[in-house]
Amino acid sequence: MWRISKGIMPLVLLSKMGFILAGNIDRAGQAGASHLLINPWARSSGWHTAGTANTQGLEAVFANVAGLAFAPRTEVVFAHSRWLVGSDIGINAFGLAQRLGKQGGVLGLSVVSLNFGDIPVTNENNPEGTGAYFSPRFLNVALSYARSFSDKIHGGVTFRVINEAIANVSAVGFAVDAGVQYVTNLGAGELKKENFVFGITLRNIGPRMRFNGDGLSTSATLPTGATLTAQQRSSDFEMPALLNVGVMYRLRFTMAHKVTFAGAFQSNSFTRDQFIGGVEYSWKDILMLRGGYAFEKGILSKDRGALNSNLLNAFTGPAAGATVNIPLGKSELEKKFRPRFGLDYSFRATYAFGGTHTFGARISL
Repeated sequence: MWRISKGIMPLVLLSKMGFILAGNIDRAGQAGASHLLINPWARSSGWHTAGTANTQGLEAVFANVAGLAFAPRTEVVFAHSRWLVGSDIGINAFGLAQRLGKQGGVLGLSVVSLNFGDIPVTNENNPEGTGAYFSPRFLNVALSYARSFSDKIHGGVTFRVINEAIANVSAVGFAVDAGVQYVTNLGAGELKKENFVFGITLRNIGPRMRFNGDGLSTSATLPTGATLTAQQRSSDFEMPALLNVGVMYRLRFTMAHKVTFAGAFQSNSFTRDQFIGGVEYSWKDILMLRGGYAFEKGILSKDRGALNSNLLNAFTGPAAGATVNIPLGKSELEKKFRPRFGLDYSFRATYAFGGTHTFGARISL
């Protein structure tokens, strides 16, 4: 009973905090740093965030940081996304996870950068462009720590620094994520594996951000010949906080074949809530195929035009992905962690663009 109570108490506390922060549809568009809602990783985005309950390794830094506790001794991950194909936006993500001894936790570092390309500078006198260009820079750097408190309870926390900038205006912010995964004894079956898991995570909790810089100042020459410079004050904005609760059930037909069913409810503070479901097939953990669907109000509307007030999301719901893991041998230090090289791919369908393609590569030692 004590182990169960230890696992459930953090979940209850996190859920109460999440419902206090939850907003409504009238607040849509009022938050900033919305790139924190983008999953930049190839494996977990193949079924959106349906795997909140049991996403493992470095990619758990986005879905549920508690899953970082399952990372092998060392894991290096890189991913590139062609975001909303046709928009010329690229997303690069890099991460490193390191286990701190056999009984210690796992430390993770991840960097996500958005590239918008070169945008021409225009003004009143040169509406077609001055010949100069600028490139917005969106960057977030996360330091995470997770550990297993028992065979059943896993928890973690992420501290994230956010930077959004152009040539002469920038904003810097700070956010915290926290998550818990709890493995039950339900559905153990003949293979003696815990097949039912649930998890909860609270993400993007932090103070308001504000843009500052010379780009917000204007200069004017007075009749006396003196020059006056006025600094405009920008409005601050909140972080896109959310609460995500997920469950997972794994069917093990044999040691080689297993099918995982996952679902999650995501309560967003500044947009519509989402119900997410997904399924993944795995063969010997070498080949994995997955798919998912993210549902929210208005997403099935027949009118998907840009002026459709019922649609607040560029995604139409479906997602699919695949993973190929190539074993590199056996680990001499920890037999349960086999060195692998993995290739990941995911596709997320959108209504007005060519979808989002994400490619990833990882090395697990």
